[in-house]
Amino acid sequence: MIGKIIAFVSCFLCAVPFLIISAYGKDSREPISFWSGDTTLKSKVKNLREYNREMAFLYRKCAIVFLLTGAAFFVGTILGVVLLCLDCTVGIYIVYRCYKKILHKYS
Repeated sequence: MIGKIIAFVSCFLCAVPFLIISAYGKDSREPISFWSGDTTLKSKVKNLREYNREMAFLYRKCAIVFLLTGAAFFVGTILGVVLLCLDCTVGIYIVYRCYKKILHKYS
């Protein structure tokens, strides 16, 4: 049981930064970046308010997925491990593709 709790807390700690970014970045005057330290977005993004709104929603969805993955560990350890592996591989690719669509839409 302690392993499931540790797995849930780990997934929760992964979700917290996504929640913070989505909460504070939504109304920011700076564009929410996908890559840390990307300073080229200021010149690329034309509609900053809508761009940040969609990026905040994307990050909120990421946080929810990590929380659900953490909860899946209580259902079954194997299920949680499989979902965590999918989150960290295929999930990152899907989020990157969504980011590129959002960036293209508002550039």
